[in-house]
Amino acid sequence: MKLYALNMIQPVGHPPPPEVLGPVMAELAEIRRDLERQESWVFGRGLHGPEASTMVRLRDDEVIATDGPWTEGKEHIGGVTIIKVEDLDAALKVAARFVRVTGLPMEVRPFQGEV
Repeated sequence: MKLYALNMIQPVGHPPPPEVLGPVMAELAEIRRDLERQESWVFGRGLHGPEASTMVRLRDDEVIATDGPWTEGKEHIGGVTIIKVEDLDAALKVAARFVRVTGLPMEVRPFQGEV
């Protein structure tokens, strides 16, 4: 089994209104329950917007923390889900379920090594 990070890509800005977001969140909860039943769910959580980011960098010999995302853009990673599945094809099937529900793109990235 392999671990995959499913990174949901969202536009920068305010979330949809509750009447739109509510049904989407209910469907996402169903996907999570399915993954838990299959013992494929590891972790998942939404992230605050990029404005909540802090970057830590090394400048000469000094470690400096600055407010803000590492790059400015129209999109950001809005949530992360970690799953344990057999292979990339299985991970892509899970990502497709999320994409169908949200309409948002999703990056699928494997962790190094096996579980």
